[in-house]
This record gives sequence, structure tokens and C-alpha cells, in this order.
Amino acid sequence: MTTQELVDQIWKKKSFLCVGLDVDLTKIPKHLLEAEDPIFEFNKKIIDATHHLAVAYKPNTAFYEAYGLKGWRSLEKTIQYLNTNYPDVFTIADAKRGDIGNTSAMYAKAFFEDLEFDSVTVAPYMGKDSIEPFLGFQGKHTIMLALTSNQGAFDFQTKNVDGRELYKQVLETSKEWQNSENLMYVVGATKAEYLADIRKIIPDSFLLVPGVGAQGGNLQDVCKYGINDQIGLLINSSRGIIYASNGLDFDTVAAEKAKELQQQMKEILEARK
Repeated sequence: MTTQELVDQIWKKKSFLCVGLDVDLTKIPKHLLEAEDPIFEFNKKIIDATHHLAVAYKPNTAFYEAYGLKGWRSLEKTIQYLNTNYPDVFTIADAKRGDIGNTSAMYAKAFFEDLEFDSVTVAPYMGKDSIEPFLGFQGKHTIMLALTSNQGAFDFQTKNVDGRELYKQVLETSKEWQNSENLMYVVGATKAEYLADIRKIIPDSFLLVPGVGAQGGNLQDVCKYGINDQIGLLINSSRGIIYASNGLDFDTVAAEKAKELQQQMKEILEARK
């Protein structure tokens, strides 16, 4: 999916919502545990109930890898279902891969060619050797961790190094990498006040913003500092939507929660016309 196609979907659906598919078998409705593939059945119901409200879906691969081969097969079935039934949505493999050379190239092949995700999250700690193999895939997007929402972000990311915060140096450096136009960035919603400075460095890039809702991030603050001419934001919500109910009506309630966020986004978008 091209960036323009993503922007078109945002305006069509009046939404820049990304739904995180972080499936924990201890949290899903118990009646689904009787299914042959409970994880996929849960995802399918959530997707069918929310696809008109969301422009992106983001399975966190750890929640699938934890269940071994069965979990990985559930991930495969989920991305196949999305690509077949809702090809207009943007898909994100939240894998946070970070290695070098041939290893990164193989990670990229796994998510871009085998699973056919539109994008994958990566960690930049090892530098361009770990990111450029992903960037070489045309029509695919690499979403690099920039400033995360966890408390541990202050351990390294915001440290002053040679007169400037480390995360800013990482952003600046990433712009010099080959095919950097294929980069997007992760910026946590709980760091909304940092977005103004981030936009000075990467004004045109899309930002994947987790942390709205359950983690305490505020949608209005994120948009105030982070929105750009192309909107440039994907706001992720996971627990606040997919686990809003564990009853038979879980998909209906998930759609209601997604609708609440989408309506707020619609107001923000319409105010920009």
C-alpha cells in the first residue's frame, strides 16, 4: 500500500484508527476457546466488526509466537483474512525486529513476502545495517521505534548526548539512510509534548502512536502536536477496544469503542477542511 492510498483511506473512513490485535487466550471470551483456532476466530470477529472504522490493524507477533506453531498459523490466517477480505486496510506486523545484514533481510522477507504485511516495526539500536534491508522493499513501510511510551524510554531515548537528546539524533540519522522515504516512526501517545520537536525533524512522515486510552495517552494532545498536512498519524488502540467485553457481545462492544475514537477523529478531520 502506498502512502497516498493510506491517506485516501483516512479521508474516506474519517478515521486514522489502528486496532491492535494482541490476543491473549486468558482474556478472550471463554466460548471462543471451544473453536478449532480461538485466536483467529477472535481476530476475525473483531476485524469484521471494526473494519469500517479502522484504517489499520496491528498484530503484535509476541502474542502469536507465545503459542508456538499454532499461534504462528493463527497469525498467517489473520493476515490472509485481512488481505483477502479488506485489502484497503493497512497492515502492521508489530515485531520490533533489530539485527544486521542477512538476518534483517530474512526478517524482511518473512513479513513482506511470505506473510505479505504492508509494514513491520523495527528497532534502530544497531544502526542502518539493521534497517536498510527492510527499506529496500518497494511498496512496503518500515516503522522505526523513535520515542516509546514506556517508562524505560527515559533510560536511553531522552538522554542528552553531545548536547542533544538521543532520540532526536536517531531521527536525524535515519533520514540519511537509503530509501528512507519508506520510513514511518513509532512515537508513544504519552510523550505527546515531544511531538512538536519531532515534527521539526520529520515533518512529512507517518507516525504510529500507541498508548491512547488504556496507557493514558490523549488523542487531542497527540493531534495538536503531531498532525500534518497528510494527517500523518495512525493512532493505535488495543486493549481499550478488543477487550472492552469478554461476553458473547465482545465484537459489538469492540465496535462501539472503536466508533467512539473514530467519531473523535472525524471531528478533528472535519475541522481541518
